Amino acid sequence: MVIRSRLLSAGSYLPAKIITNDELAKTVDTSDDWIQQRTGIRQRHIAADGELTSDLAIKAAEQALANAGLTGADLDCIVLGTTTPDHTFPATATKVQQRLGMHHGFALDVQAVCSGFVYALTIADNFIRLGQAKRALVIGAETFSRILDWQDRNTCVLFGDGAGAVILEAAEGKGDNSDQGILTTHLFSDGRHYDALFVDGGPSATKTTGVVHMEGKEVFRHAVTNLAASIDAAIAAAHIAPGDVDWLVPHQANQRIIHSMGQKLKLPPEKVVVTVDRHANTSAASIPLALAEAVNDGRIQRGDLILMEAMGGGFTWGSALVRW
Repeated sequence: MVIRSRLLSAGSYLPAKIITNDELAKTVDTSDDWIQQRTGIRQRHIAADGELTSDLAIKAAEQALANAGLTGADLDCIVLGTTTPDHTFPATATKVQQRLGMHHGFALDVQAVCSGFVYALTIADNFIRLGQAKRALVIGAETFSRILDWQDRNTCVLFGDGAGAVILEAAEGKGDNSDQGILTTHLFSDGRHYDALFVDGGPSATKTTGVVHMEGKEVFRHAVTNLAASIDAAIAAAHIAPGDVDWLVPHQANQRIIHSMGQKLKLPPEKVVVTVDRHANTSAASIPLALAEAVNDGRIQRGDLILMEAMGGGFTWGSALVRW
């Protein structure tokens, strides 16, 4: 027998404010057609003034806990993937911990940009498999709108705000691919591409927050290659065929990349969870937002095999194969 991290539930939260492509076109040189043709994005949710990353994370976490029939006191580990913490320190996860009424265990943030949820899921899974935690809350939450230059049409049209969360619980498994829970995870990074996607600020460098800069063509080229490699790694490690995967829940950055990854797995479009058109790229929140939507609307059922993959600045990338 082996210890697996079983996923009990998922939750999500999107800010109420929505900005459409047509609204953006009133303030920056772009158009709905231009954005949709290149990305598939139609709109994005934007956090209200005073609405913090921790606020989004709390609401997603509360929904996940309610769906699992649990409270914060039932947790002993929180791992929060975010690029946009409330403050430089302490970790935003500790604020979530306090507000959930969890007064034991531990909470930490993970910074891997758009790969943040896959990284956070992997870290929580390792804690559980090593016996250092029995039940974990994993969150991806972002107020990415706070680090955008709203006059740069190459970046401001791409991103949005939101949060998603899942609850993991230690469970015994047989050690094969029929087990429920996280079957395999793979993490990668390559710092040689640090300057292809970055924020030009930070407490050590500039004492400011800064804004996003991106070499779009370079990021796209590496994303296609790296995401395909992360899928191959998951399939090889689990000793399965691409056709064994029931659902692809990808990072929601670009419709063309999502489509190509679905084709790689030979999945019909209806088996690829897509939210990029409505959410835009919510960085670390994009995978758990998409997962929560498909789980809570009944598309993903118990026993389904799910592949998640993401790539972000750094570059970082990774995959997770999970049996729901």
